[in-house]
Amino acid sequence: MVRSEQVRGPAAAVLRVLAVAAAYWAGGRIGLLQQVVVEGAVVTPLWPPTGIALACLLWIGVRVWPGILLGALLTIATIDSVGVATLGILAGNTLAPLAAYLMLRRVGFRTDLDRLWDGLALVFLGALGGMLVSATLGACTLVLSGALPLGEFWPVWSAWWAGDAMGVLVITPLLLVLRRAHLPRDTRAWWWTEATVLGLASLTVTLLATRVSLSLLFLVFPMLIWAALRFQLPGSAPCALLISVLAISAATDGMGPFEGRSVLEVMVVLQALNGCAALTGLLLASIVTEQNAVRRKIEKACSDLAEVVEQLAPGEGAHSWTPRDGGRHPGEQRRTGQGPGPDMTPG
Repeated sequence: MVRSEQVRGPAAAVLRVLAVAAAYWAGGRIGLLQQVVVEGAVVTPLWPPTGIALACLLWIGVRVWPGILLGALLTIATIDSVGVATLGILAGNTLAPLAAYLMLRRVGFRTDLDRLWDGLALVFLGALGGMLVSATLGACTLVLSGALPLGEFWPVWSAWWAGDAMGVLVITPLLLVLRRAHLPRDTRAWWWTEATVLGLASLTVTLLATRVSLSLLFLVFPMLIWAALRFQLPGSAPCALLISVLAISAATDGMGPFEGRSVLEVMVVLQALNGCAALTGLLLASIVTEQNAVRRKIEKACSDLAEVVEQLAPGEGAHSWTPRDGGRHPGEQRRTGQGPGPDMTPG
């Protein structure tokens, strides 16, 4: 029995590592479907593996980092031959999610994303801060290997950093939501109706905004606000992903507001849209979730207080008075000055 458990532990660890590697590689294959060449370097406006890697670290822990390393190696091998020059890129793709994870754990990040602090931490530490590692090591590796002129360092670096950061902003919240997804207890027909209408409206509006030549990209934000206010992160995360995917598709095809623009202009407009959409959905959903939690705590405290009052003075509880004097509770009458005051009749 002891020997069986000793074998089962390492086997489970190996399976977890392989699963993370497979998920990373699959995300890389999906990301490469919409790749952009910036100054000779292949970058993607949205790099899903960074979001997948960070989500796996948040779920399982730092012990799955070999899976990230293996997945990054397999992904690089699908783009180019693996050599000494790719070690820097491999190190950056592995260390960036690890750095983001360690910073998030340091500040007490909660995967429920039920506080505004969690949303801000994921944005500034997980995405914008942690992905500096991969962009810097990757771009420096290309320069040192001679594959990238030094004068083109910053355009490639910024595109690399933006793509990795968008992977965290869009993919990580979605995966964290899917892990704990469940239907509300009081799910009714109206809930499904509103969710369906929201999905169809988001699809229609995003297609319109990204396919017509007019500058109508701002039309997607009411959909995000609707999703965040009504469904919180389970609604805003898929909505942000839908907007990002359709916008990237239009940008790489040179359609709508991206038509006739240079590669740099397309990347700037696209990443500005994707970044603002992800930030709006994530932070607004976190605020609403936190406010709902505070409201539930207040309601629970009021209910507990009412029970205590009922136990201490059962004859004076809210259920012991009779509806007279216009149906007002005696306490309310005294507060408004409309009920009889204390008995002032001389003894």
